[in-house]
Amino acid sequence: MFSKLFGRGAERSAADPHALPIPPRQKHGVYPLRALGDARVLALTEAAVAGDWEAVKAALAPFDLGRDHQVLGELADVDGLQEWIGRAVEEDEEHRATALLISGTRHISWGWEARTAALAVNVTQEQWQVFHERLQIAEEQLLEAAELRPDWITPWRRLLTSGRGMSLSPAVNEARFHAALRRDPLDLESHLEWLSQVQPRWGGEPGQGLAFARGALARTPQGHRLGCVIAMAHIEDWVESDRAECLETADIQAELRAAADHSILHPAYPRRPGWQHDFNMFAMALSLAGERHTVRRVFQALDGAYTSWPWTYFAEPEKQFTRCHRRA
Repeated sequence: MFSKLFGRGAERSAADPHALPIPPRQKHGVYPLRALGDARVLALTEAAVAGDWEAVKAALAPFDLGRDHQVLGELADVDGLQEWIGRAVEEDEEHRATALLISGTRHISWGWEARTAALAVNVTQEQWQVFHERLQIAEEQLLEAAELRPDWITPWRRLLTSGRGMSLSPAVNEARFHAALRRDPLDLESHLEWLSQVQPRWGGEPGQGLAFARGALARTPQGHRLGCVIAMAHIEDWVESDRAECLETADIQAELRAAADHSILHPAYPRRPGWQHDFNMFAMALSLAGERHTVRRVFQALDGAYTSWPWTYFAEPEKQFTRCHRRA
């Protein structure tokens, strides 16, 4: 009925009562995913935009912020969150750990906003200073959150990000990675952080990231989203390479097909809020590899849903997604 009244923009998944209506599509049927495509996440971010801590806590009820990286990430991207979350940290003793986790994660995003995505040589001294000041606050808050809630994995994943930004020693970052794995040995986001850590631009060795990803996939059960680490490993190799066509080999195409079949395309894969992010990783990797079969299935499942990551490696991310979507 809603689609008849409002057109295609009111589509809603019959299988998921919390799915947001699909917004009006752009050229070639593409649309940016909002709030993980979930009405509950949208209510959460809207409460954060309003600076309403009580409403944020109420909206968090369906989620486990100590494990749900993607929901935490949506909060961390809320502009202005840092202006009021500190009061919750100081005043709400019962929920201090949650407030610390949100604030620490926001300070990492806020720090990177100050640094920008520019090459290190193009970052000013003032930008570096603000960047490190904000990351230092994040470190303190996330470490306290982890102490208050030792069962949580999300602080440790975020501490990997801040540790890389602050150029902490490999031993410290490795200890943080293993702390995350003790809480969930198959956690995708922690594996993706470590995959970034072992890239040559961060001090790793060529081939180290792909070897790490293959080892992770080898212990991943069918239908688990950890298989996305293979897609990101090949994307990272492409980022590090001087050749735009470096992934266009039959072996890489076959490996990506097998990883997709093992993970996101397997019947056991659960489509939780934000599943489109996983599919976008494979969509980009398969497109870069020049693969022509599985990529079509991935884009068909996405049905035009675009997530900025990992397409931000391109100068015009959404345009590149649209081109690949159209070709598939």
